[in-house]
Amino acid sequence: MKLLRRLFPHPLLTLLLTVVWLLLVNRYSHNSLLFGLFLGIVIPFITQPYWPNRPKLRNPMKVIEYVLVVLWDIVIANVVVAKIVLFKPNSARQPAWIAIPLDLKSPEAITVLAGTITMTPGTVSADVSAEGHALLVHCLDASDPDAVRDEIKTRYEARLKEIFE
Repeated sequence: MKLLRRLFPHPLLTLLLTVVWLLLVNRYSHNSLLFGLFLGIVIPFITQPYWPNRPKLRNPMKVIEYVLVVLWDIVIANVVVAKIVLFKPNSARQPAWIAIPLDLKSPEAITVLAGTITMTPGTVSADVSAEGHALLVHCLDASDPDAVRDEIKTRYEARLKEIFE
């Protein structure tokens, strides 16, 4: 067990790197699989000293739910942003900077939240406070900034809290 842990210090990263390599190659062959597996073993092994306190997922099955919610929100946000850009005049838009107070404590969870907000069209994470207590977000069109803040906290932050903390 200890030998396996030393060989695969981060098994999920090994799997992810192997799959990403196969996707980058864009074809399946035994050589591609072996090289992807080689990269998946070597990269985590070499970078292991930089992961001293690897984050633990408290509820890994919630990751699937989170990914599905984010993908759905990205699709819906694309349609909303397209409507705003195509049909709403600049004078009617209400861009806003919104400070979102964070209940999350884990730096990994805060990073995932910031990345999720940035991946969703119409919003961009701009800054996190020095203590990690708030996230500054820019919205393309936010007639009700409080509603945007509450939606981010309930749809994303609450789920991330279940996953990481």
